[in-house]
Amino acid sequence: MTVRTRFAPSPTGYLHIGSAWSALFGWMYARKHGGQFLLRIEDTDTSRTVPGAIENMMAGLRWFGLDWDEGPDVGGPYGPYVQTERVALYQEYAHWLIGHGRAYKCFATPEELEAMREAGVPGGYDRRYRDYSADQVADLEGQGKPYVIRFKMPLTGETAVPDLLRGNVIFPNDQFTDYIILKSNGLPTYHLAHLVDDHLMKISHVTRGVEWLNTAPIHVQMYQAFGWEMPVLVHLPVILNPSGKGKLSKRHQAFLDSGEKVLVRATEFMEAGYLPEAVVNFLANIGWSFGDDREKFTIAEALPRFDLANISPAPVKLPYSKLDWLNGQYIQEMDIVELAKRVKPYLEKEGWEVNVESLLLVMPAMKPRLKTFPDAIPFLRFLFDETAVTQSTLSAASLSDDKLPPEAAKAAYTAARDFLATAVPFDVETLGAGLSQIGSQYTTNGKPGPFLGKLRLGITGQQVSPPVYESIIALGRDRTLAHLEQMITLFAPE
Repeated sequence: MTVRTRFAPSPTGYLHIGSAWSALFGWMYARKHGGQFLLRIEDTDTSRTVPGAIENMMAGLRWFGLDWDEGPDVGGPYGPYVQTERVALYQEYAHWLIGHGRAYKCFATPEELEAMREAGVPGGYDRRYRDYSADQVADLEGQGKPYVIRFKMPLTGETAVPDLLRGNVIFPNDQFTDYIILKSNGLPTYHLAHLVDDHLMKISHVTRGVEWLNTAPIHVQMYQAFGWEMPVLVHLPVILNPSGKGKLSKRHQAFLDSGEKVLVRATEFMEAGYLPEAVVNFLANIGWSFGDDREKFTIAEALPRFDLANISPAPVKLPYSKLDWLNGQYIQEMDIVELAKRVKPYLEKEGWEVNVESLLLVMPAMKPRLKTFPDAIPFLRFLFDETAVTQSTLSAASLSDDKLPPEAAKAAYTAARDFLATAVPFDVETLGAGLSQIGSQYTTNGKPGPFLGKLRLGITGQQVSPPVYESIIALGRDRTLAHLEQMITLFAPE
């Protein structure tokens, strides 16, 4: 059997992280088995279609590295891959079901349906048109009455839904109504359209959310009615809010215990400075285990081990702290030039003019400190924002302490200024030797640490910044000397 999987989103909004997770597992299974992964757009609910959503989803999938072999933009042998372009097919199959006694035309008016709901009719519909004769149906059609087509669910017995993760899930048939499969405007519902498409496109495995499990019996019955072989159904577990209470919603913002917003859109992960390979690694760990106690791995490493059958059906939470850790690990492996280029746009969003060459000086020291690219902003503010170092934000008290008393601090900063004015070469080794010697000379404990810590604070105006030598080199000789002059004036007699 050729493995063919698909991702079939509705263009009703953004690409949700849960949808990307489902797509990832379908994509991985197809790639492992040398099969095909399809992109299909399920846009028959035209009232909810959002302009630009399809393009947004495609861009999100590509960012995650999920390519497709067939789809609306690349074509394929089973197209078109947009459901509103396949409407005639669905109408044909809906009427085939009528002709074979497995579906019927329902003429219930909105008022009739409302009355049934108010009367508490199970499923909101009492099947009143299910057994109309051909003459009765023809009479109503002759009067121009609009109708939908409903599938005839069995009234008794049970339906077994074969799920790869749960085995056969049994449902009593009497808990289901006769679902609408073709609306009065001629457009299909999900129940008919996805089933016809999966059959005609030869889909072998369907990965979808567990919320579809409760209506899967209608799909099983429809496959049986058509006489078609079913694909393997894989109902993925629900993704919970970080609190563990309720599903991670597309429409309602969730928050971490820290008060931070939970990222749910693919674009939010991009904008927040995560690497796609880190996010994909993160998602692959959700509900599935690589084994060997490994949490960091490439998808290429994961594919030989991956099997849809090994996904846990238990509800899962997204451990966002683990994503931060993973992203930091991937950042540490990045080439320095590439890291500087990735950080640069986030600094520019602050309105700063950024020179990549200056970033290269601090990136090696920054690497271990970064979890995401925007983390560089507070570290590097001093390079681009002169207000970070002003007399109003620094004082003699903040630049001295018991190990570097004020008088000694002033002398040390003066000596540092004189040394930096002529230091050659202006590099970490030279600065480290000279400034360490000055620190050892002026601190009360004879160690350079207290001086170097205060010097870094004075030079950058920040409690958190790159190491002092790298900060000085990135600032440059002239700007560093200017900052030292400001620091020295803070110790002038009042």
